[in-house]
Amino acid sequence: MPSRDYYENVITIPPEQFEQLVGEALDSIPEALAKQMRNVAVVVEEKAPYPGLLGLYQGVPLTGRGEWYSGVLPDRISIYRDQILRICDSYEDVVREVRTTVIHEVGHHFGIDDDRLHELGW
Repeated sequence: MPSRDYYENVITIPPEQFEQLVGEALDSIPEALAKQMRNVAVVVEEKAPYPGLLGLYQGVPLTGRGEWYSGVLPDRISIYRDQILRICDSYEDVVREVRTTVIHEVGHHFGIDDDRLHELGW
C-alpha cells in the first residue's frame, strides 16, 4: 500500500506495484489499437532526466514509417516513476496519472502530437 515520505512529501509505491500499474494501463488500450502497436518497448525508469517529465516516447511513429523501416531497434516509451509519484497525492492519483501518461506516450507512437493529445485530454 502506498505511503507518504514526509521528508520529501512524496507518495511512495513499491517499484513492482508501479510497474503493475503501467501494465494495467497498457492493458486498458482497446484491443484494436493495441494490435497496431509495432516494434515498441515500454519501460519504467526510476528517475526522469529532468524535473516534470512524466513520460517520453523515442522512436519513429507508425505514421512516419515507410519501406525503409526494417531492422531497427524498437521505439521506447519511458514512464518516469519519480516524477509521477512527486505530483500525486494519493494512490488513486497515481493510477490515473500512470494511465494518462501511458496513453499519451502511446499516442505519440501512433503519430499524434502533443497539441492534439492535450485537446483529447491525454
